[in-house]
Amino acid sequence: MNDFAAIDFETANHQPTSVCSIGIVIVRNGIVTDKFYSLIHPVPNYYNLINTQIHGITEADTCDAPFFPEVWSQIEPHIHDLTLVAHNSPFDERCLKASFEYYDMPYPGYKFLCTCRASRRMFGRSLPNHQLHTVASHCGYNLKDHHHALADAEACAHIALNIL
Repeated sequence: MNDFAAIDFETANHQPTSVCSIGIVIVRNGIVTDKFYSLIHPVPNYYNLINTQIHGITEADTCDAPFFPEVWSQIEPHIHDLTLVAHNSPFDERCLKASFEYYDMPYPGYKFLCTCRASRRMFGRSLPNHQLHTVASHCGYNLKDHHHALADAEACAHIALNIL
């Protein structure tokens, strides 16, 4: 696969609409051509301690951040023709669809591929697990800021270029 957009969301709480950051890495002809990162004002706007402990984002970080529709309007022109790739894609797809629904935006039917599933198929039991940092390392990528949406999207893009 040479043309795709790797995507990663972080959430403020257990609600899929509570996206508080997004990272996108655009790959065309097998080369990273663009990257995008933004904080997002989540809905509902509260943070579970466990989420903040994972990604480090707090309510103070996103209180003045743009809402999802504004952020997505910046992203969509760059990815409208691309397959979206995520590590554990059901999570990211659920967040995207829930956000579209919450804001009453027509969902364009993005196609998702999952690097976690692909890793399980390709590497099977040769890896101790198929978590993003494990698979990225196995594919020769050093994930330095795990759970930062852009860093995770970059790792996902590297994995996808190696195994999809």
